[in-house]
Formats: sequence, C-alpha cells, structure tokens
Amino acid sequence: MARTLLSVLCLLVGLVCFPSTECWEAPWFCHGRECPVYTVVQQYEGFEERNYEVSHWITTDVASTSNSDLKDGFWKLYYFNQGQNSENKEIDMTRPVVVSVKEADGMGEQQVSISVFQSDADIPEPNDNTIRKTVIPGGTVYVRSFSGVASDQDALENVQQLREDLRAAGKEFVENRFDAAGYDAPWDLINRHNEVWVCAP
Repeated sequence: MARTLLSVLCLLVGLVCFPSTECWEAPWFCHGRECPVYTVVQQYEGFEERNYEVSHWITTDVASTSNSDLKDGFWKLYYFNQGQNSENKEIDMTRPVVVSVKEADGMGEQQVSISVFQSDADIPEPNDNTIRKTVIPGGTVYVRSFSGVASDQDALENVQQLREDLRAAGKEFVENRFDAAGYDAPWDLINRHNEVWVCAP
C-alpha cells in the first residue's frame, strides 16, 4: 500500500464538516460531528471494550486499501450525501470514515470496503448501484486507540497488539477482520485520534 491507510482517512474526513445536532454527547474525538452511539463497558490496559448500538451506514466495496481506491470509494459516498440519491437529499457528513478489511483466508482474496456513518436510519436509496445501505447490529467492539499521523504499519501493528491483548485477556473475537476508523482532518496536527476495531463474535 503506497500511501498510509489512516492518513487517507484523515484526508477524507477533513473534506466536509458540519456541526452535530445529535442529542447523544459524542466523545471529543468526533469533533462535534455525529458518531455511532456506544457505551464503554470496561477500560483495559491497551484497549477499550465498547457496546455499540445498532448503526446505519452507506458502504461501497473497493479493490484495495490503496490511496486511489479509497479515494474513489469515498467520493461515491460523499456524492450520495451531497444529493446524488433517490430523493436528491443532502445529508450531513459524520465521523468516522471506516475502512473494513476482511483478510485473505486460504485461496480467498482480501475484501475491503469503505463506509460512512448515517445518523438517520431513514435515508434515501442510492442512485449508484455500487453503494449499499448497511445496518450494523449492536454489539461488542474492542478498540485500540493511538495518536499521531498514522501509517499503514502503525495500523497493522496496533491491530496485532490489540489481538494479542485480547488473547491475553481471554476475549473471543473475529480473527480475520478489522476496521480502521479515521476522525481527523489532515491539517489537524495535534490531539489526533486513530482507532482500530475488532469485533466480538
């Protein structure tokens, strides 16, 4: 991957910013935007256990985690929110932008998608048939957070460390999938917040 996965996410989330109108008090790293609602179940050394409520997203598959593929995927979702949908409705952008990676298993290929959270469950149908509406059931997500301008290697190292910490804590988790969540604009040079997510089965 030529460019950093989380650096690309930083660029994408920084393109458009709208103030949040959601009643839920989102954490500081959502920067006043609407985010998926969760509660912290327990804080461990090195990771956090969260319980997320059901959430709604728009998602498109991309060929890889390369800079160009992620940008192409993001722009599809961006234009959906800008009114290229069945109702010509503009929808406020939210945080985070999430890249989901299902790792290759045996003869299978790696599967990658990019998603944008939707604060309203009642959203229009996409005009682009490569975009789908996705409902993520509520459940347990294990989260490792880290700061700075993150590289691909940073993300992979944090996923690996999260998995090691989960095994040490006796936690069961989905072994072949992880998510990388980007919250910051590229020009935000301090108090940066990156996350990798691993789901409980």
